[in-house]
Amino acid sequence: MTTTTLAVLVPLLPFLGAAAGLLLGRRVPGLVRPLAVLPTLTALVLAVLVAVRQGGGTGGGTASLDAATELTPTGSVPVELALHIDGFAALVAILVGVVASCVQIYSTGYLRDDPRYPSYAALVSLFTSAMLLVVYSGDLMVLLVGWEIMGICSYFLVGHYWETPEARAASLKAFLVTKLGDVPFLIGLFALAVDTGSFRITTILATVTDGGLDHPTPIALLLLAGVAGKSAQFPLHTWLPDAMAGPTPVSALIHAATMVAAGVYFVARLLPVFAASAAALVVLAVMAAVTMAGSALAALAQDDIKRVLAYSTIGQLGYMTGALAVGDRGAAVFHLLSHGAFKALLFLAAGVIIHAAGTNSLAAMSRMKGLRDRIPDAYWTMTVALLALAAIPPFSGFFSKEAVLGAAEHTATGHAESVPTAAGWIVLVAGLLTALLTAAYATRLWLLAFHGRGAEAPDHGKQPVAMTAVLWVLAVPSLAFGLSVGVLPDWFDGHSLTPTLTTSVLGTGLALVGGLVTYGAWRHTMALAARVPMGAVAVSADGDGGLVEAEAIATHAPAYGDVASAPDPADPGRLLLGPLHRHAAVGFHLDAVYAALFVRPVQASARLVRFLDRAVVDTYVRGAGAAPRWLGTAVRRAQTGNVQTYLSALLAGTVVLAVAAVLVATAGA
Repeated sequence: MTTTTLAVLVPLLPFLGAAAGLLLGRRVPGLVRPLAVLPTLTALVLAVLVAVRQGGGTGGGTASLDAATELTPTGSVPVELALHIDGFAALVAILVGVVASCVQIYSTGYLRDDPRYPSYAALVSLFTSAMLLVVYSGDLMVLLVGWEIMGICSYFLVGHYWETPEARAASLKAFLVTKLGDVPFLIGLFALAVDTGSFRITTILATVTDGGLDHPTPIALLLLAGVAGKSAQFPLHTWLPDAMAGPTPVSALIHAATMVAAGVYFVARLLPVFAASAAALVVLAVMAAVTMAGSALAALAQDDIKRVLAYSTIGQLGYMTGALAVGDRGAAVFHLLSHGAFKALLFLAAGVIIHAAGTNSLAAMSRMKGLRDRIPDAYWTMTVALLALAAIPPFSGFFSKEAVLGAAEHTATGHAESVPTAAGWIVLVAGLLTALLTAAYATRLWLLAFHGRGAEAPDHGKQPVAMTAVLWVLAVPSLAFGLSVGVLPDWFDGHSLTPTLTTSVLGTGLALVGGLVTYGAWRHTMALAARVPMGAVAVSADGDGGLVEAEAIATHAPAYGDVASAPDPADPGRLLLGPLHRHAAVGFHLDAVYAALFVRPVQASARLVRFLDRAVVDTYVRGAGAAPRWLGTAVRRAQTGNVQTYLSALLAGTVVLAVAAVLVATAGA
């Protein structure tokens, strides 16, 4: 079987699995899990075979795989069913296959009692197929198909628990915000095709290399709007934390390998287009810097464990776009691959923690003693993932994050051609600050989740093997993937990804400082919390042992307020952020700004239109119907059947006409 055929089967198999799952899931329940897992696993195996056969990529290996067939004549700019598989595409496809397979296996245990599991599994397969189509596509219109299918799948998957208002609102918000970015994105694609004469990626890159792009800045900025929406970058990132209302495996899939990774991958694929405009690179650098620092501060203030990880994803995507802003797509994709492994592990481990604790709240977990002893698999694997997230050597996150910081330093010191040094300094400073904050919120999450004090953690039974086994599978790349730093350049552009001494010392030092300061703050807040009078806070449990609420004893309510809704007094995030905490906890009020600028004006316009429709337009419509009815009523009343009345009316009319004629004649004379 040829490599091209294998590549076509990679996105096709999950699609067929999704179609079969939707058709047969409810009729033959025994086929649901095989149809969910086996096509995705087979696609992963085929993606590995494609990568092995390709043997490298654009840097030091063989040439990229290109194949195309024209779908239909479309005039001067043809649309082709094209493949373009280089080192980037080969490795990203493997990442998608690994994470999607782990998510499908994990979901068989996590959603084993969910009556909507068949449709869920089919949508996950379709989601995977769409992302693989984006990765392998060599034509921008075909890529757009996968891009939009992911948006539709995310709408249904985020809203899986549609009975809850949070899930319904989150799914709608995710759909609308990403579509808001897709409108300028589509315009940018058409403008790019008009400028270069093709939707084919290889043709576009060749045209850009020859200097044939006439309007690089507007095209790049239009495309960046779509990337900001899909990859949750400032200012279109607000949908991602709310998307945590969906099932935890869906969060792992979206955050690690699909949807948000698509925007970063798109920019990496078409980086020469963006590099043709220095202004676009500076805009991308500013966007990355604000995203990194702002999301890290917000993560430090979140109570929901999944929202902490959501803001963490936004920040790590900021690192990737920062690497692209300084012109190093190798570092960006390296961090994309590394992040995909440890972020999938973080979310799936969080699912085990939530299952064991019966709550998403870190404040509640911090009041549970012995949680880590009940879920040792999640404890150890999440520790590995958090160390990778904090970029502590020798974990994978250290190598990939340092590759980004090293690329920023290279640009800031003026060693990068055609890339503004300002972009390098912006990314470098923001990246170092974010390294400090990342270690701080990672340490906070670890301390609050696993080192709680208080009542014994509830016992919800042992987690299914399908859930815990996947964690150890993902722990391996989280620990060891960074060691491939010497091999990856052959798959990318040949540029070295080895960490530089300066950024390694600064980045690791700041990470250690962030972790130690957070630990010290936690010890301090724990000591303060221990001084709360006995009985001021009580934890009640339901019959199954699940955490219900924190209650204030009546005698202490005036002193401590409503403890049931109060934050954990041992939370070090409050001490570290101080007065900034309440603003960071709500994402710096960006949703409120959008509500004031867009939501309320649109709602007011809708109310005005409804008023005009009902009070003005409907009035004319009702009047048009009422006037003939009134006229008919008047005419009907005049028909009395009395001959004398008719003659009197005729005589009166004749007199009126005669008088009128005399008056007209007199006026004419």
